[in-house]
Amino acid sequence: MFIYLSKKIAIPNNIHLKCVSWNKDQGFIACGGDDGLLRVLKLETQTDDAKLKGLAAPSNLSMNQTLEGHSGAVQVVTWNEQYEKLTTSDQNGLIIVWMLYKGAWYEEMINNRNKSVVRSMSWNADGQKICIVYEDGAVIVGSVDGNRIWGKELKGNQLAHVAWSPDSKILLFGMANGEVQIYDNQGNFIVKMTISCLTNATGAISIAGIHWYAGTGGYVEPDCPCLAICFDNGRCQVMRYEIDENPVCIDTLMNVVSIQWNHCGSVLAVAGSLRASNLDKEFNVVQFYTPFGEHLRTLKVPGKQMTGVGWEGGGLRIGLAVDSYIYFANIRPDYKWGYCCSTVVYAYTKPERQEYCVVFWDTKNNEKFVKYVKSLMSITTSGDFCILASKADDTHPQEEAELESESHARYVLILCNSIGTPLDSKYIDIDPLFVTMTKTHVIAASKEAFYLWQYRVAKKLTALEINQVTRTKKEGRERVYHIDSNPSGANDSSPDFAKATRDPICCITATDKTLIVGRGSGTIHKYSLPNVVLIHKYTLNHRAYYLSLNCNSSRLAIIDIAGVLTLLDLEVRASADDSTGNQASAGDPSKFERKDVWDMKWANDNPDLFAMMEKTRMYVFRNLDPEEPIQTSGYICNFEDLEIKSVLLDEIMKDPERPNKDNLINFEIRSLRDSRALIEKVGIEDASQFIEDNPHPRLWRLLAEAALQKLDLKTAEQAFVRCKDYQGIEFVKRLGNLQSEPMKQAEVAAYFSRFEEAERMYLDMDRRDLAISLRIKLGDWFRVLQLLKTGSGDCDDALLEQAYNAIGDYFADRQKWCNAVQYYLQGRNQERLAECYYMLEDYHGLEKMTTMLPENHKLLPDIGQMFATVGMCEQAVKAYLKCNQPKAAVDTCVHLNQWNKAVELARTHNMKEIKSLLSKYASHLLEKNKTLEAVELYRKAHHFLDAAKLMFKIADEEAEKRTRPLRVKKLYVLAARLVENYHEQVKTSQQSKAKGKKSEATSALAGLLEEDATSSDNRIVDNAWRGAEAYHFFLLAQRQLYEGDMVNAMRTALHLREYEDIIPAVEIYSLLAICSAANKCFGTCSQAFIKLESLESLSPEQRQHYEDLALEIFTTHNCHGTEPFKSSDGVDRELPTCIVTGLPIQEYQLWMCSVCKHCALQQEIRRYNCCPLCHSPVA
Repeated sequence: MFIYLSKKIAIPNNIHLKCVSWNKDQGFIACGGDDGLLRVLKLETQTDDAKLKGLAAPSNLSMNQTLEGHSGAVQVVTWNEQYEKLTTSDQNGLIIVWMLYKGAWYEEMINNRNKSVVRSMSWNADGQKICIVYEDGAVIVGSVDGNRIWGKELKGNQLAHVAWSPDSKILLFGMANGEVQIYDNQGNFIVKMTISCLTNATGAISIAGIHWYAGTGGYVEPDCPCLAICFDNGRCQVMRYEIDENPVCIDTLMNVVSIQWNHCGSVLAVAGSLRASNLDKEFNVVQFYTPFGEHLRTLKVPGKQMTGVGWEGGGLRIGLAVDSYIYFANIRPDYKWGYCCSTVVYAYTKPERQEYCVVFWDTKNNEKFVKYVKSLMSITTSGDFCILASKADDTHPQEEAELESESHARYVLILCNSIGTPLDSKYIDIDPLFVTMTKTHVIAASKEAFYLWQYRVAKKLTALEINQVTRTKKEGRERVYHIDSNPSGANDSSPDFAKATRDPICCITATDKTLIVGRGSGTIHKYSLPNVVLIHKYTLNHRAYYLSLNCNSSRLAIIDIAGVLTLLDLEVRASADDSTGNQASAGDPSKFERKDVWDMKWANDNPDLFAMMEKTRMYVFRNLDPEEPIQTSGYICNFEDLEIKSVLLDEIMKDPERPNKDNLINFEIRSLRDSRALIEKVGIEDASQFIEDNPHPRLWRLLAEAALQKLDLKTAEQAFVRCKDYQGIEFVKRLGNLQSEPMKQAEVAAYFSRFEEAERMYLDMDRRDLAISLRIKLGDWFRVLQLLKTGSGDCDDALLEQAYNAIGDYFADRQKWCNAVQYYLQGRNQERLAECYYMLEDYHGLEKMTTMLPENHKLLPDIGQMFATVGMCEQAVKAYLKCNQPKAAVDTCVHLNQWNKAVELARTHNMKEIKSLLSKYASHLLEKNKTLEAVELYRKAHHFLDAAKLMFKIADEEAEKRTRPLRVKKLYVLAARLVENYHEQVKTSQQSKAKGKKSEATSALAGLLEEDATSSDNRIVDNAWRGAEAYHFFLLAQRQLYEGDMVNAMRTALHLREYEDIIPAVEIYSLLAICSAANKCFGTCSQAFIKLESLESLSPEQRQHYEDLALEIFTTHNCHGTEPFKSSDGVDRELPTCIVTGLPIQEYQLWMCSVCKHCALQQEIRRYNCCPLCHSPVA
């Protein structure tokens, strides 16, 4: 930062000031002094010039009001910004609260204890409460509307200062003896603060100031120190919170009277006096420090006694109360900013975020890109790229190369392009306090060492170079040198770069060939690049703060810590004899010197041209001769082509989220202005002579353009040659070949982007074709269409179609699909039309298009794909078949699970892949245990036998689990019906093969023969219904038993003996035993028990149970009774069984199910609507 005194306001009658306070929001300045003096001032900038903004604009007092009400010296003034109130107190203890009404200040409230004097007053962060402390130890906390909230006497304490914490939960009380005590917001004592900065301090001390920054403008770093406590002996401590055990301690070596933070907590101003080492006289100074205790600047202030300091709300000015004057000093902050590729990069803090908000503002297109960076240290730019230096985040993943190193890298350099995209990053161990970059290198320096990184950007490298880069070792691309080492160009990186040095680095700069490093003692080192060799050392008599090399590295500009700009000729002073690298004297110092300089920039294209900022004026120097100054407070972005681009960062930072193009200013230097004036007023010949004497490519281009306007082609060509503009030379030659004068004028108008004028000229010459070709070059297709339509006669159809399609593209690029469709229809652009229909989800239009397109059109596969992506199988298949891609159609069907369609297509087109596809999908489903889905898949694909096999497997598994018999029966029925579908399929396929040549019986026989030949599992095909029959009769027997039909129940149970392979024998014979016992057929019952007892599957305990039960039954009942019928052997077995009653059918008249082919008695089936076994409807 740089600071200089800018204004002085005298208080009438030489009344000495005691205090000053600057309202941060509204800009009012209150100052109190002896004899009841209280004034409110307001500085306002008044200018009509848009370019004169900020500090450069003249500022006048818009308010200068004396507030009368105090009789004694006003000692304390404090603002409540939120409620626009001013609170003041004098030596008699009188407190007055002032309010703003109709542009003037009036008394609102008065309070006087008449006991003691007020030593300090403080409003909390939201302006709701005020805390007032009296010298006798009394504390009063009141509300903004004047009500007392609480009061307390701190006995035995003399109070001097008070401060609120940012969250208003804590109060700090500073005592007259230098102690600081911490209380809560209700007045309860918590703890006494530890004061670390007073170690080894002697004598009586008192507190000069306590200021706790409330975080309203964000913090420069997470967990940043924000509570400053300073003592009159110059010792100061800055703490993160009230009980911080490791505060930042500063010894200012001053007699301090007042301290204050700036608007964003980044700078602490400490005001007081300093004793000169060689004189007894003291002089007033303001010292500026960072929250981490680093000294930034010292401002000397005239006068005898300084009493107060107050920052302006934006942090660009500071007000100082000295004797009977208020001095104002302007501050040029060190913003974190840069300029690359017409993009201004700047960073600011937000109260709601811990990170810095880095904005990449593209000034050409007025677009901005935002990036958040934690603990940002600096922004450096060069060419098209930008380096963000920050502290490395512990959570941030570091590259393997960095992780291999023993120590954890603490800092990171991020290489970004002009829109903030990170291209590369490097983790480093040295603290990048100073960073500079060239087109090829980034140089970062700490106080002891400097680090060199040869960065590369992949987009500009060939594949071969990229391979070379990857092979290059890290050492070749990154090197670190200690400042005290003497590098000779070999790979001699200093391993001990952390070693302390007595003469630290204070600034650096570099060009493509030269690196300059400034040291604290005033020594300047010159190194060559890219091989770092120490070429020379120069000695200056002051410490450099900012260095800058001109475009050919022949001259160095140095701004020292006091703001004095000097120049050093490097090439002249580098003597060939001094090869040892010892310190050489600087020789004859240059006579050039300018004071109060805070920014400068060399021209990119002229080594003798530079611009510099001196206070609020910009000077341009050519060969050390200044041009007349320009009033501005902008930061210089770029100096090229005799034009200076400057950015008003102060204005941007007022509203950093919405940068405005008005804050970017272009200044033309005198030679450019003079040349333009000569051309306009005197003529081309005189101007040509002037430019010959002051040659510059920009001036020659200006002359060439002026000559073109006047069709002076000879001069234009010469000027284009001088500024090496090959396109311009070619244009002049083309103009020379044109015969018509108006044609030349039209071409020149087009060259200077006056397209409307050029078009009008072409039309006046009746050259509509040239007007159209001009608009085509510009891509203005709307105008092309207009010109084509308004022309007389037939227009070119191909051109018309091209225009329609280009306008369609215009709308499609902006996703206005409806508009695009209308133009694509007229331009007959089928490809883009299909895309628009798809984006509009107009599938009807897409389908219509499919029918209109000729067969094998190249667009049909794309349309098929579009339909497939939205699940419209039928339409997709149509599109694929029309372009003769049955394989794609089948794939789509498979993808959309339309297996029957897929099979049908595969058969129609004799494709063999369907079987493998099916099996793949089925196995995929089976792997996921989705057997039923696999069955459904096979069924849909008409692979009934495969489906039946899986179904039988499910039924068998369910039967083993002993699930409900009805469920098992249903599963077997489903499996059997799938087998029936298979029979039907085989039969149909045989019939279609026979094509009516043979009789139906022959084809059926052929079908059965084929079925027999192809069936891999005869058990499934032949005995499809056995499982269903078994469970059907098993359920029927139990139903009959429960209904009391014992005879039929036993007969059905006897029939179940044929199904021992399906239903466990234990269950069959147990059921038979129950039924026969209930039917009193104990002979059958006895046989059932004999069978049960002989079963091997029973355990000995179960067998014993059966034996005991048999003994119990047959001791009571005789088992040799008459049986109503014999066991169902012999003839009965050959007869069909009735599925309703379970009895053998002995009649010729019977009913047969058309699906399962099972029979039932005519009289029995009449009661049913569905077949009892397969549940198909009874015909």
